[in-house]
Amino acid sequence: MRFLITGGSGFLGINLTRFLVNKGYDVTVYDIAEFNYPDMMGIVKSVKGDVRDRETLKNAIKDVDIVIHGAAALPLYSKEDIYSTSIEGTKNVLSLSMEKGIERVIYISSTAVYGIPDHHPLIETDRLTGVGPYGEAKIKAEEICNEYRKKRMVIPIIRPKSFIGPERLGVFALLYDWASSGKNFPMIGNGKNRYQLLDVEDLCEAIYLSAIVDKVLCNDTFNIGAKDFTTMREDYQAVLDEAGFGKRIIGFPAKLVVVALKILEAMKLSPLYEWVYETAGKDSFVSIEKAQKILGFNPKYSNKDALLRNYKWYRENKDKFEDKSGVTHRVPWSQGILRLAKIFF
Repeated sequence: MRFLITGGSGFLGINLTRFLVNKGYDVTVYDIAEFNYPDMMGIVKSVKGDVRDRETLKNAIKDVDIVIHGAAALPLYSKEDIYSTSIEGTKNVLSLSMEKGIERVIYISSTAVYGIPDHHPLIETDRLTGVGPYGEAKIKAEEICNEYRKKRMVIPIIRPKSFIGPERLGVFALLYDWASSGKNFPMIGNGKNRYQLLDVEDLCEAIYLSAIVDKVLCNDTFNIGAKDFTTMREDYQAVLDEAGFGKRIIGFPAKLVVVALKILEAMKLSPLYEWVYETAGKDSFVSIEKAQKILGFNPKYSNKDALLRNYKWYRENKDKFEDKSGVTHRVPWSQGILRLAKIFF
């Protein structure tokens, strides 16, 4: 099989590229950003292009068997970019794949489509009410996938929890920065809520399984997350313990913090967006039973394992990105006013 990965230069993209190359497959990566991973240069084909650019995408898609569609504008992008990338981009990927006779397109959605739920665990048939442009756009993209399923295309939809692992920065860089600086770490609420995460290696395995399982079985929607996780306070405390400064997780009243973060977000002084701070103090976990039963998914890493694997990589590579910031998962998000708050912890 020959794979095309849209969003191939991102955090998931590079991990998925390495995963498939290690299994002996040919991979083409397609991304608006440069593919700048020295270990993969000369091994994979890279095409620089936007999924909204139909002509460039058409040329990239012509010699592949399976498309993994992971390209998306993350929540810190503008609403216009989020919508156009997820909606128009998905239409382009699916229509061109159908034209080229590509039978299977794997769409990487998100558990953000569930919004702020009132029960747990969440299952794939639960109501979809995305919070903010990112969640809303993912729902609309899934609707497009369902339309193309009716046209006889096989489109597994993968809904991963927040995934981490080596090379993941973004919002998690806040925790790792504060931990490595010998600081206590603030938490929205008391931290007794259960918040499921996912290691990127386990996500790659789930995506791969959806590429090789019988097309009748995999033409469905699957939640993907860690099997083993405890409370948010306990899981995150493992990182502070690993840092070795004897620091602790410190909880704050959720309602007050959420109001403050709403104001700071409106003033563009905080890196945290609505879905993060609205859900961080609540339970958030999905059932992975369907993926286990149909895909044979069996995650290797717990929440703590994934956080610690990511933290170890952060410490070993901190000097490479210390002065960088941006809006993708590959760089730390600017801490804004939270950098000043760090002084008091």
